[in-house]
Amino acid sequence: MDEIEPVHSEDGQQAPLPVGLTDLENAILGKLDDDKAQDIVLIDLRGKSPMSDAMIVASGRSHRHVGALADHLQRLMKEKGLGKVKVSGLPHCDWVLLDGGDVIVHLFRPEVRAFYNIEKIWSVESGHRTDSRA
Repeated sequence: MDEIEPVHSEDGQQAPLPVGLTDLENAILGKLDDDKAQDIVLIDLRGKSPMSDAMIVASGRSHRHVGALADHLQRLMKEKGLGKVKVSGLPHCDWVLLDGGDVIVHLFRPEVRAFYNIEKIWSVESGHRTDSRA
């Protein structure tokens, strides 16, 4: 088995790349890693929500980086046979959502991700979670 490639974190530390259950999930995760997305998190929604099988959350370093990540994922999803993917948030690129049906991808600038903290909704550990008791 191949060694897991590191994920790019904004604090310079590297975590292992999450592994999806489908080819599409793994292709998206790989593309985000190739494009230097930060703090990539895969949330398995199977049995938790009927809206999708998986949610992937990642950060870009700037508006331009988030926009480029979104553009590359749109192309990838089209190549994987999803056709036209529903996209929200592209004009400002603070928070871009790509809805591929089985997989939903949220791309944030780091400060916007910290503000909304959507990983907390799904109780997933991430570098952007803060302890509410502090």
